[in-house]
Amino acid sequence: MQQDVEALLQECEKRLSAVEQRSQASNRTTESQKVNENATGKNRSKNRAANQAALDQLIEAYPQTFSRDNVRPLKIGIQEDLIADEKLARNRIKRALATYVRSIAYLKSVQEGVDRVDLKGEASGQVTAGEAEHAAARLKEIRDQRRQRQQEERRQERESRQKQKEERLSRKLEALVNKKGR
Repeated sequence: MQQDVEALLQECEKRLSAVEQRSQASNRTTESQKVNENATGKNRSKNRAANQAALDQLIEAYPQTFSRDNVRPLKIGIQEDLIADEKLARNRIKRALATYVRSIAYLKSVQEGVDRVDLKGEASGQVTAGEAEHAAARLKEIRDQRRQRQQEERRQERESRQKQKEERLSRKLEALVNKKGR
Protein backbone atom coordinates (compact mmCIF):
# COMPACT_ATOMS: atom_id res chain seq x y z
CA MET A 1 0.00 0.00 0.00
CA GLN A 2 2.86 2.36 0.82
CA GLN A 3 4.26 1.76 -2.70
CA ASP A 4 0.90 2.67 -4.19
CA VAL A 5 0.78 5.89 -2.19
CA GLU A 6 4.36 6.80 -3.20
CA ALA A 7 3.58 6.07 -6.88
CA LEU A 8 0.48 8.25 -6.60
CA LEU A 9 2.50 11.05 -5.01
CA GLN A 10 5.13 10.87 -7.75
CA GLU A 11 2.42 11.03 -10.39
CA CYS A 12 0.89 14.03 -8.62
CA GLU A 13 4.27 15.78 -8.48
CA LYS A 14 4.81 15.20 -12.23
CA ARG A 15 1.40 16.59 -13.05
CA LEU A 16 1.91 19.52 -10.71
CA SER A 17 5.25 20.37 -12.33
CA ALA A 18 3.75 20.16 -15.80
CA VAL A 19 0.86 22.44 -14.84
CA GLU A 20 3.25 24.94 -13.23
CA GLN A 21 5.48 25.01 -16.33
CA ARG A 22 2.51 25.60 -18.64
CA SER A 23 1.17 28.25 -16.31
CA GLN A 24 4.51 30.10 -16.14
CA ALA A 25 4.97 30.00 -19.93
CA SER A 26 1.44 31.24 -20.52
CA ASN A 27 1.83 34.00 -17.91
CA ARG A 28 4.99 35.32 -19.57
CA THR A 29 3.31 35.50 -22.96
CA THR A 30 0.13 36.91 -21.54
CA GLU A 31 1.90 39.69 -19.62
CA SER A 32 3.81 40.89 -22.70
CA GLN A 33 0.67 40.69 -24.80
CA LYS A 34 -1.25 42.74 -22.23
CA VAL A 35 1.42 45.45 -22.22
CA ASN A 36 1.32 45.67 -26.02
CA GLU A 37 -2.47 45.59 -26.13
CA ASN A 38 -2.74 48.37 -23.54
CA ALA A 39 -0.36 50.62 -25.45
CA THR A 40 -2.11 49.93 -28.74
CA GLY A 41 -5.54 50.27 -27.13
CA LYS A 42 -4.73 53.70 -25.69
CA ASN A 43 -3.49 54.98 -29.04
CA ARG A 44 -6.49 53.51 -30.79
CA SER A 45 -8.83 55.21 -28.32
CA LYS A 46 -7.11 58.58 -28.80
CA ASN A 47 -7.28 58.24 -32.57
CA ARG A 48 -10.91 57.18 -32.46
CA ALA A 49 -11.79 60.19 -30.30
CA ALA A 50 -9.92 62.56 -32.64
CA ASN A 51 -11.63 60.98 -35.66
CA GLN A 52 -15.06 61.39 -34.10
CA ALA A 53 -14.32 65.02 -33.17
CA ALA A 54 -13.25 65.75 -36.75
CA LEU A 55 -16.38 64.04 -38.07
CA ASP A 56 -18.56 66.08 -35.71
CA GLN A 57 -17.01 69.26 -37.11
CA LEU A 58 -17.69 68.07 -40.66
CA ILE A 59 -21.32 67.25 -39.83
CA GLU A 60 -21.73 70.65 -38.21
CA ALA A 61 -20.15 72.50 -41.15
CA TYR A 62 -22.06 70.57 -43.85
CA PRO A 63 -25.31 69.22 -42.35
CA GLN A 64 -26.96 68.93 -45.79
CA THR A 65 -24.24 66.44 -46.87
CA PHE A 66 -23.04 64.65 -43.74
CA SER A 67 -25.30 63.03 -41.18
CA ARG A 68 -25.21 60.15 -38.76
CA ASP A 69 -28.90 59.41 -39.33
CA ASN A 70 -29.23 59.89 -43.09
CA VAL A 71 -25.96 58.55 -44.49
CA ARG A 72 -25.69 58.88 -48.27
CA PRO A 73 -22.90 58.11 -50.74
CA LEU A 74 -20.61 61.08 -51.33
CA LYS A 75 -19.61 62.65 -54.61
CA ILE A 76 -16.38 61.32 -56.09
CA GLY A 77 -13.71 63.97 -55.37
CA ILE A 78 -15.56 65.57 -52.47
CA GLN A 79 -12.31 65.77 -50.50
CA GLU A 80 -10.92 68.33 -52.97
CA ASP A 81 -14.15 70.33 -52.70
CA LEU A 82 -13.88 70.34 -48.90
CA ILE A 83 -10.25 71.44 -49.00
CA ALA A 84 -11.08 74.22 -51.47
CA ASP A 85 -13.96 75.41 -49.25
CA GLU A 86 -11.46 75.93 -46.38
CA LYS A 87 -13.98 75.54 -43.52
CA LEU A 88 -11.82 72.84 -41.93
CA ALA A 89 -8.12 72.02 -41.85
CA ARG A 90 -6.88 69.52 -44.42
CA ASN A 91 -5.87 66.91 -41.80
CA ARG A 92 -9.29 67.20 -40.13
CA ILE A 93 -11.02 66.69 -43.47
CA LYS A 94 -8.98 63.58 -44.25
CA ARG A 95 -9.55 62.15 -40.77
CA ALA A 96 -13.29 62.85 -40.84
CA LEU A 97 -13.81 61.53 -44.37
CA ALA A 98 -11.90 58.34 -43.62
CA THR A 99 -14.06 57.74 -40.57
CA TYR A 100 -17.27 58.51 -42.45
CA VAL A 101 -16.69 56.37 -45.54
CA ARG A 102 -15.41 53.38 -43.53
CA SER A 103 -18.50 53.26 -41.36
CA ILE A 104 -20.93 50.40 -41.70
CA ALA A 105 -23.80 52.83 -42.31
CA TYR A 106 -21.92 54.43 -45.21
CA LEU A 107 -20.97 51.09 -46.75
CA LYS A 108 -24.61 49.98 -46.52
CA SER A 109 -25.69 53.19 -48.28
CA VAL A 110 -23.46 52.48 -51.29
CA GLN A 111 -26.01 50.67 -53.46
CA GLU A 112 -26.05 50.54 -57.25
CA GLY A 113 -27.97 53.43 -58.80
CA VAL A 114 -28.21 55.52 -55.61
CA ASP A 115 -27.41 59.22 -56.07
CA ARG A 116 -24.17 60.57 -54.63
CA VAL A 117 -24.32 63.96 -52.91
CA ASP A 118 -22.10 67.04 -53.15
CA LEU A 119 -21.39 69.67 -50.48
CA LYS A 120 -24.81 71.26 -50.99
CA GLY A 121 -26.57 67.90 -50.53
CA GLU A 122 -27.53 67.81 -54.20
CA ALA A 123 -27.23 64.79 -56.50
CA SER A 124 -23.84 64.49 -58.17
CA GLY A 125 -23.49 61.17 -59.94
CA GLN A 126 -24.62 57.69 -59.06
CA VAL A 127 -23.09 54.63 -57.46
CA THR A 128 -21.89 52.11 -60.05
CA ALA A 129 -22.26 48.35 -59.82
CA GLY A 130 -18.52 47.98 -59.17
CA GLU A 131 -18.61 50.49 -56.33
CA ALA A 132 -21.61 48.75 -54.80
CA GLU A 133 -19.84 45.38 -55.05
CA HIS A 134 -16.74 46.83 -53.41
CA ALA A 135 -18.83 48.20 -50.52
CA ALA A 136 -20.60 44.85 -50.10
CA ALA A 137 -17.26 43.03 -50.07
CA ARG A 138 -15.91 45.43 -47.44
CA LEU A 139 -19.02 44.87 -45.30
CA LYS A 140 -18.47 41.12 -45.57
CA GLU A 141 -14.82 41.55 -44.49
CA ILE A 142 -15.90 43.58 -41.46
CA ARG A 143 -18.47 40.94 -40.47
CA ASP A 144 -15.91 38.16 -40.93
CA GLN A 145 -13.36 40.03 -38.81
CA ARG A 146 -15.94 40.52 -36.07
CA ARG A 147 -16.87 36.86 -36.20
CA GLN A 148 -13.19 35.84 -35.95
CA ARG A 149 -12.65 38.23 -33.04
CA GLN A 150 -15.64 36.77 -31.22
CA GLN A 151 -14.40 33.22 -31.84
CA GLU A 152 -10.96 34.17 -30.53
CA GLU A 153 -12.51 35.72 -27.43
CA ARG A 154 -14.53 32.53 -26.82
CA ARG A 155 -11.37 30.41 -27.30
CA GLN A 156 -9.45 32.57 -24.82
CA GLU A 157 -12.31 32.27 -22.34
CA ARG A 158 -12.25 28.45 -22.67
CA GLU A 159 -8.47 28.43 -22.16
CA SER A 160 -8.84 30.65 -19.11
CA ARG A 161 -11.42 28.31 -17.59
CA GLN A 162 -9.15 25.32 -18.33
CA LYS A 163 -6.20 27.10 -16.71
CA GLN A 164 -8.28 27.88 -13.62
CA LYS A 165 -9.34 24.24 -13.45
CA GLU A 166 -5.70 23.11 -13.68
CA GLU A 167 -4.69 25.59 -10.97
CA ARG A 168 -7.42 24.26 -8.65
CA LEU A 169 -6.23 20.72 -9.32
CA SER A 170 -2.67 21.82 -8.66
CA ARG A 171 -3.63 23.35 -5.31
CA LYS A 172 -5.51 20.20 -4.33
CA LEU A 173 -2.58 18.00 -5.30
CA GLU A 174 -0.19 20.22 -3.39
CA ALA A 175 -2.42 20.03 -0.32
CA LEU A 176 -2.48 16.25 -0.67
CA VAL A 177 1.31 16.11 -0.95
CA ASN A 178 1.72 18.38 2.08
CA LYS A 179 -0.75 16.32 4.05
CA LYS A 180 1.12 13.10 3.18
CA GLY A 181 4.49 14.69 4.02
CA ARG A 182 3.47 15.35 7.62
